[in-house]
Amino acid sequence: MNPIARDGRRLGAVVVGTGFGCFTHVRALRGAGFDVLGVVGRDPAKTALRARQFDVPRAFTSLDDALTLPGVDAVTIASPPHTHATLALDTIAAGKNIICEKPFTRDAAEARTVLSAAVAAGVVHLLGTEFRWDPGQATLARAVAAGEIGDPRLVTVLLHVGVLADAAAEMPDWWAAADAGGGWLGAHGSQVIDQIRVALGEFDAVCASLPHVVDRTMTAEDAFIVQFRLRSGAVGVMQSTCSDWGPPILETRVTGSRGTVWIDGLGATTRVADAGGSRRLPVGEDLPTRPHESLPEGVLQTSYERMHGHGLDLAPYTCLAERFRDLILGHPVPDSPRAATFVDGVAGMTVLDAIRRSATEGRGWVEVER
Repeated sequence: MNPIARDGRRLGAVVVGTGFGCFTHVRALRGAGFDVLGVVGRDPAKTALRARQFDVPRAFTSLDDALTLPGVDAVTIASPPHTHATLALDTIAAGKNIICEKPFTRDAAEARTVLSAAVAAGVVHLLGTEFRWDPGQATLARAVAAGEIGDPRLVTVLLHVGVLADAAAEMPDWWAAADAGGGWLGAHGSQVIDQIRVALGEFDAVCASLPHVVDRTMTAEDAFIVQFRLRSGAVGVMQSTCSDWGPPILETRVTGSRGTVWIDGLGATTRVADAGGSRRLPVGEDLPTRPHESLPEGVLQTSYERMHGHGLDLAPYTCLAERFRDLILGHPVPDSPRAATFVDGVAGMTVLDAIRRSATEGRGWVEVER
């Protein structure tokens, strides 16, 4: 598909970030029909290499310079979280449409500043929560909304993987620093929070712990355990670590007053069990089922890069990029899955803020700001 802007040309985009930005954003934007005109990174040599590896025509170390390129309609931001707000505000000030990765900002106050700027500027603003299009997660959310399990009462979300179990695993300096938005809670917890909000509604209160499983020099956590209560009255737990040497654990399950719905592993298979037995739910035709696509040979060099190089997110991110395209062009879009905006970014940050207060201040249950 060739999306056409008002002046008759293809929509153009700039991607900020040489890791996930290139691995996923560049390829997803192209899949949605955008021309990727440039990539922005901090290191000149690495940025130039990534541009060559992913056939992007221009490499920049300054977003301001990239914004001067003719034909830039949109910017996507996949840089470290502590840089998101500044880069997003610069993008918005230039009048460009924007996708920003999660965690959205460093805290909810910063998130509100960015949201206000985007609304005032009238640009399309989306959050990088691509797994709203994941067949398993979307099917589970639709089953809950359709009343397949009655009233949701108990939620269990578990993920244990070993991508950073080795204390010598290579990771960027910022990822180990809590004040830079690093750590596993922001990296994975932000996705889980969004998944719960989409399927079950808003958080009311949390009680959390942010442990260090592996002994390494870092202020950010490599695990989280969060007990939560939703405004609906449902309760649950989300627990995850990236530092488990054992076999992976993956469980997403919602138990309701009349049944239970769960996702089988990482796949698209979602099942419901109730008094009538167990059955597999059909996957909507609007959800992606195409196979994962591998990256160019030799691109993944560090443990941190391999954590993002699995390819599971490319198909759903392409759906997100397609929704971004249609919103820019003013085309009608379906309500489900609904793309997350910066409003959702603020909501997610209020939950992350409450989790961090509970864990770091030893406060037990903390109410989530409304």
